[in-house]
Amino acid sequence: MNILIAGSNGQLGSEIKELTQNSKLKTQNSTFYFTDKDELNITNKEDIKKFVIDNHIDTIINCAAYTAVDKAENDIENANKINHLAVKYLAEISKEYDISLIHISTDYVYDGKNYKPYKEDDTTNPQGVYGETKLLGEKAMIEVNPKKSCIIRTSWVYSSFGANFVKTMLRLSKERDELGIIYDQIGTPTYARDLAGAILQIIQHSALNTQHSTEIYHYSNEGVCSWYDFAKAIFELSDIDIKLNPIETTDYPTPATRPHYSVLDKSKIKKEFDIIIPYWKNSLQKCIKILGENNV
Repeated sequence: MNILIAGSNGQLGSEIKELTQNSKLKTQNSTFYFTDKDELNITNKEDIKKFVIDNHIDTIINCAAYTAVDKAENDIENANKINHLAVKYLAEISKEYDISLIHISTDYVYDGKNYKPYKEDDTTNPQGVYGETKLLGEKAMIEVNPKKSCIIRTSWVYSSFGANFVKTMLRLSKERDELGIIYDQIGTPTYARDLAGAILQIIQHSALNTQHSTEIYHYSNEGVCSWYDFAKAIFELSDIDIKLNPIETTDYPTPATRPHYSVLDKSKIKKEFDIIIPYWKNSLQKCIKILGENNV
């Protein structure tokens, strides 16, 4: 199996690379091609096609995304190129060459006004450019409909790689004695390493290889918390003494609207691919340990 990872320098791509370089977890009989924008421009269809043909790619994992949620409000063209048009090109090429495509999407396709975990077929209603362009990418992929392919929506991603909430909290704790953290936005953190492991399991699973249409799945760690709870756990697990003040979303205005509730129902992905999902705090502890070992 020849597997292309697009967006390999991001949190998820980096975790996939880390796992595949671990001999115990390495996917058997597979060659991985890790690319980022400097190696492969996925907003150029001909560039993708040439790479796929030259390297005999039979599986694509698209981790690339425009994720600057607030910046996207004024950078619509670039957000659309990466989150929408690039996904369309990947889907078209995947269909033409019978390639499996795993595309990563987001909880931001919902408006966050639900009162129970979102299922894959719940109504979407993005509240900002980031969510809108990600949903357009999903719709384009579903319309093209490459077989043996799926969309995975996730939420609150963090990792020992890249920029994320966990690393931001640890950095701020060195600069301040107290922090105000939003308590009225509810969701579930996702450790990118857990998602990476699930993806590697999915691409080997017979359930994916027998699909005749593009399916949508949800993945986050188990459990529910607020950003305040998340921050509190980060500091407790890191043995950091800092004062946390719970604040409302209205106390911290941002250009883009965040979902107030973005808990995802993972029943479908667990059932179809036999995936066991860890509890969010247990995964956070593992990440904190790695960051400590790396003196982050």
